[in-house]
Amino acid sequence: MKKYSIYIIVLAVGLVLGWLIFSKPEGNAVNLSTHTSDDKSANLHIKESAHSTMWTCSMHPQIMLSEPGDCPICGMNLIPASSSADGLAMNEIKMTKNAMALANISTSIVGKETLENGDMISLSGKIKRNEEENAIQASYFDGRIERLHVNYEGQEVRKGQLLATIYAPSLVAAQQELITAASVKKSQPSLYKAVRNKLKLWKLSESQINSIEKSGKVRENFPIYATVSGTVSEKMAVEGDYVKQGQPIVKVSNLNSVWAEFDAYENQISEFRKGQKILVTTSAYPNKEFEATVSFIDPILNTQTRTVTVRADLKNNKGIFKPGMFVTGKVENKSNNSEIPISIPASAVMWTGKRSLVYLKTNPKEPVFKMQEVTLGNRNGETFTILSGLQDGDEIVTNGTFTVDAAAQLQGKKSMMNAGATASEINEMPMSLSESFQRDFKALLPDYLRLKDAFVSSDATKISATAEQLVSGFKKIDLSTLKDMEQSHMNTMLKDLQDIVKSNDVVQQRSDFVELNENMIAIAKNLQDLPQELYIQKCPMAANNRGAQWLSADKIIKNPYYGNAMESCGSVIDSIK
Repeated sequence: MKKYSIYIIVLAVGLVLGWLIFSKPEGNAVNLSTHTSDDKSANLHIKESAHSTMWTCSMHPQIMLSEPGDCPICGMNLIPASSSADGLAMNEIKMTKNAMALANISTSIVGKETLENGDMISLSGKIKRNEEENAIQASYFDGRIERLHVNYEGQEVRKGQLLATIYAPSLVAAQQELITAASVKKSQPSLYKAVRNKLKLWKLSESQINSIEKSGKVRENFPIYATVSGTVSEKMAVEGDYVKQGQPIVKVSNLNSVWAEFDAYENQISEFRKGQKILVTTSAYPNKEFEATVSFIDPILNTQTRTVTVRADLKNNKGIFKPGMFVTGKVENKSNNSEIPISIPASAVMWTGKRSLVYLKTNPKEPVFKMQEVTLGNRNGETFTILSGLQDGDEIVTNGTFTVDAAAQLQGKKSMMNAGATASEINEMPMSLSESFQRDFKALLPDYLRLKDAFVSSDATKISATAEQLVSGFKKIDLSTLKDMEQSHMNTMLKDLQDIVKSNDVVQQRSDFVELNENMIAIAKNLQDLPQELYIQKCPMAANNRGAQWLSADKIIKNPYYGNAMESCGSVIDSIK
């Protein structure tokens, strides 16, 4: 019995173990099925994620495609345009608070609430002389100016003040006629009266005529007195000049009343009428407002600026307003349109010739920005109205916009220079360059021309060595006199040159040379007194058939983008003399 008991126990243990062994695979199968389902779900998510991923080029971040492949510009493999490690989108740029403080970058929230006095129209204008108060002081007889008592423009004169002394031969003869007629005035009173009237027509006073008649002596020099009070705005003769009767000697303006002329846009014309009051302010007296009255609205529209001139009369008894002074005018908006457009400062806008761009803050808590294209409306003084591209409450960079753009360029992000602006748009931007900067920049042109020749020879080592010389020259130039846009050009060129120095691949060097030339030509076209004429040449096949330009001192085409392969491909499209 003991033996059978042991067999029974062993059998029971075996049955239990068998159940455990054979039941586990079933559980595993369920789990496997679950895992497989999860994996399929994950794979589906990955596929969906991959499908939504955008692809870009590391060298040309403006390229954004929905599928992987090659860059249409340089042919490099595209990479996923995923968010960066710090959570930034591909075209976002993040700046530190210290960098923003050092660069004096500031932002503002735009929208209807940013408009000061939203029910007022703001106009920019200039003070001009009141032409109705101008007077010409002319010579009343032929003669030579012996003495001119008006010495300079801006001199104050008063009515009755001596302006000039003139020797007039015809007046000498008329005086002699008066003396002769005076001796026979009883017998020939009509002759005597006619001679006196002749002298009166020459603006001689009764007392002067009586003095000549009483003394019996002929005066050789006669004075000319001011007929109005005012300020000399122009000297029209000098001592020793021979003047004809009626010829101007000086022009006098009465500045007790001046004109304030404003430019009003087409859509504002209906808001103005004669007799309307305008509040005028000037930066010379920022805390004061002066009242002017509209006296004239130009009936002809300026087709260049799409504006009309609105003129207002302004009292100036204290001489506060000087002709040529810039002023701002405000007038009540009578329009029934209650919707006030979004307005932004002009300093926030970057203009590339055809497109207008701003930098939008995408994170309210962090200094993260991205470039945003906008459509501009009218300009009122130092503000633009926005037709599209921004919404009420958006926060944008209003000071230091070009500094942010330069930072975006250096980080390879989408910027003004690589966001689709053509070379011609960039090249036509007007610049104001100091004499010292122009001198230093022109000194670099020989090295640039040697770099261009190195590209023609397709010698990567020579290209790198020549670019290194240019880098040294660029670093010595003082950029403190430049505005943000000009500094952006210089920073971009320096980065391109440094990339050329680092690379040993001619194809990659030529890609950097394309952007270098766009910025080089933009500055070169604003240089004065070049030592030699430079030719702007273009190859339509370069940069993947987008076309690329370069500077040359010779009309003969030597293509730096293809070298010996297509050395003569290209043409002269412009020149800088």
